[in-house]
Amino acid sequence: MLVFTLDQMRSISLTRDVISFKLVLLVVILSLLLTYSFILNSFILNSHGQQTDQIFYGVNMKGYHTSMPQARTIGSIMPANYFDDSFKLISEAGMNHVRFVFYWESYERDPSNFMLELQSVAQAADKYNVNVIYDNHQFHTSSWFNPQRGTGFPSFLFQDNPAYPAGNGGGTKYAPAKAWWTDWWNRAVKDTNGTDGWTLQAEFLKKIVGTLDSHKSTLGYEILSEPQVHNVDQWEKIGKFNTFMVNELRKLTSKVLIYSMNIPIDLKSPINLIPENLAKMKPQNSTNIVFKISIYGLPTESSYQQQKFNTFLQASNITGVPIYVGEWNNVLREQTVNEEGSSVFEINPFESDITQEQANLFVKTFKDLGIWGLAYWKWDFVSLDTPNFNLISVGDNGEITTNKYYRQLKIALESNFGNQQNQ
Repeated sequence: MLVFTLDQMRSISLTRDVISFKLVLLVVILSLLLTYSFILNSFILNSHGQQTDQIFYGVNMKGYHTSMPQARTIGSIMPANYFDDSFKLISEAGMNHVRFVFYWESYERDPSNFMLELQSVAQAADKYNVNVIYDNHQFHTSSWFNPQRGTGFPSFLFQDNPAYPAGNGGGTKYAPAKAWWTDWWNRAVKDTNGTDGWTLQAEFLKKIVGTLDSHKSTLGYEILSEPQVHNVDQWEKIGKFNTFMVNELRKLTSKVLIYSMNIPIDLKSPINLIPENLAKMKPQNSTNIVFKISIYGLPTESSYQQQKFNTFLQASNITGVPIYVGEWNNVLREQTVNEEGSSVFEINPFESDITQEQANLFVKTFKDLGIWGLAYWKWDFVSLDTPNFNLISVGDNGEITTNKYYRQLKIALESNFGNQQNQ
């Protein structure tokens, strides 16, 4: 049997007190460190524009004058009350966001009606409390290169250079497009006065900001949707371009500015599409900046879409810039010959579709990953070949009718953001 003297017992008691004190002190220090870490992380996220208490969710939308190409005319007529009726339906579905698509060449075609249409969008968004990102869009570079479907950059950036022949393909596979984008990143595309394209685009976007920035519904602006990359040396050049645009626009606005992923998104491409290169596109001034991506297929385990999504997430982790899924839907692609005579993987409109289960899983995946926002592709008064690429139809009397995809999206958002929708 152990027997302790009084002094030994006092020593043991003191030792226990010291140990207890040290444990308490350790717990306090750890708590302070965790608190500091939380505050620091919150500060970092907020400094990059991520709003941790709100996710923006809604749809992409197109207009008429803001989407009119220079090389052709949109046949469908937009109803007189289209924007008011659309934003009302979007708001009633519990959505809080629209990514509004516009094109630079549409402005050059009809500046007055272009700006009036943007004002109508902003007024309707103000009325129904919907947050709008205004997206400087391009598809196949320009209607100069692709008169059938392309829209984007204005013709004056092409027409005086024999290296950019009209109608010779604006997609990523075509030599004229590769030449033009290479010159664009080298800041060698100029107008007849010798002013370079970066400066001209900044002047155009400043007009957009000057028209829209005072509206409470204006959430921010996207610099350029899905620019083309054709060489590994162009990643840093895009970063310089984005830095230039952010610095110019910051002279007029403190609202969100968005830079976009590139195309082509080919994980085996010689352009070396890796997170480290995607991170080079980040502008130097990253305050209130967001990184936009597009997802057109469920990122299921071991799928190409998952690999692509993981690449974007890793790039976001490197830069600290939050992700915005600016376009999402579900499509089936198959190899075909497009209107430009090239063999490509294009959307099969008859096989593409999205179910309620898939819509739910898309939104849940995005929410669980903590994305900044998401916008379904899309809301359009023009009827489309791919049914799930439109949430509405417009009757001869101008009345908007929502379809099953609208209802699917509404249910998917309600099931994931129910509490936020009621706020």
